Amino acid sequence: MENQTLVKEFLLLGFSNLPELQLTLFCVFLSLYVSTLTGNVLIIILTRVDPQLEMPMYFFLSCLSFLEICYTSVTIPKMLINFLAKTNTISFFECAIQLYFFISLGSIECSLLAVMAYDRYVAVCNPLGYPIVMNKAVCLRLVVTSWLSGFFNSTIHTVMTFRLPFCSSKQIQQFFCDIPPLLKLACIDTLANEVVLFTVGGFYGMGCFVLTLISYIHIILAILKIRSSISRHKTFSTCTSHLIVVILFFGTSFFMYLRPTSKHSLDWESLVPVFYAVVTPTLNPIIYSLRNKEVKGALQKIISRKVTLYRKSQLHKVRFG
Repeated sequence: MENQTLVKEFLLLGFSNLPELQLTLFCVFLSLYVSTLTGNVLIIILTRVDPQLEMPMYFFLSCLSFLEICYTSVTIPKMLINFLAKTNTISFFECAIQLYFFISLGSIECSLLAVMAYDRYVAVCNPLGYPIVMNKAVCLRLVVTSWLSGFFNSTIHTVMTFRLPFCSSKQIQQFFCDIPPLLKLACIDTLANEVVLFTVGGFYGMGCFVLTLISYIHIILAILKIRSSISRHKTFSTCTSHLIVVILFFGTSFFMYLRPTSKHSLDWESLVPVFYAVVTPTLNPIIYSLRNKEVKGALQKIISRKVTLYRKSQLHKVRFG
């Protein structure tokens, strides 16, 4: 504690060990970010303008898309700036804000994925009561609860993390402020923080995962009771997109957070977060649009409508000069 100093800023190392690839990485991540924004905005528009998508499942999907836009916007813009900047610094306050919203939105996604699994469970296991059980008021309450619980969970971790004295180094081995690399910079024992991360964070994340798992166990058991193979495939196809997203998100998140900090590899710390912070939000709209007939149908309608309007405008120009 004798060498403790007041840290005013941190240095985000990120991919600074690859100086010759900074411009290439900038282009890659910019493309991923633009794809994320475009895909998720398109999902939101489709679920709002197409009457056939006025269902709880697509309401939750639009909420997830909005969440992914916010989630990626917390980290990627700063990372893109750092790729082009000579210094990769971030102030203490900015780091705290970034961590708070990153953990908040990640926690909200855990909850929302569990809510979406429950929605599929009700749709498959109780189809007649589905409109009553999953009415608009219930759907709204589930989403609001997900957001409030996510912010509460993040508050605990952010306060615990930034109460630590940082004195050994200012270098964060990551492209954004995250809990594991920040704990490495503390000049006191972080056992209490790790216990909180494992208990509170683990309970929250594992709780959402277990609820999701229970929902899918009931869904699979219900599908197995269906005699027609065509009906079984059709029923399960309504869940596959969500299941893929669940595996991608929970798999990479648990790999990163539910391990002792001392065992973290710096190489993995730089690589694994790319999947759940950048790649997964980019893939989500692609997964849902390619594997969902209703979404593809809505997209085709909009494209056909635009093409028809364009042809009419061109024909009008030809006729009337």
